[in-house]
Amino acid sequence: MLKSKIHRCRVTGANLNYEGSITIDKKLLKAADILPGEKVEVLNLNNGSRIETYAIKGKPGSGEIFLNGPAARSGCEGDVVIIVSYAVLEDKDALAFSPRIIKVDGKNRIAR
Repeated sequence: MLKSKIHRCRVTGANLNYEGSITIDKKLLKAADILPGEKVEVLNLNNGSRIETYAIKGKPGSGEIFLNGPAARSGCEGDVVIIVSYAVLEDKDALAFSPRIIKVDGKNRIAR
């Protein structure tokens, strides 16, 4: 089941020489209920790529969404992406489950 989604955030940078992962503003991680180290899927609306990696926390309130290591090849600064995570649930639990969906503005701040 879909557990968490950060909808239509913008990539703020890429670092090919980093070990790997995606750096996400700590406030966005918390709001979306994504833990550091949690597996996420990054869906790039600009080029259609879909990658799997893990989340690491970025500076709170920075709005940073950084593609690191091999993930840096899947997008460029300014690309719009959707970040999702999933949970495995029993059917009875899945029926009562609601995913945490976070929408952001053009600077990756939580939209109210």
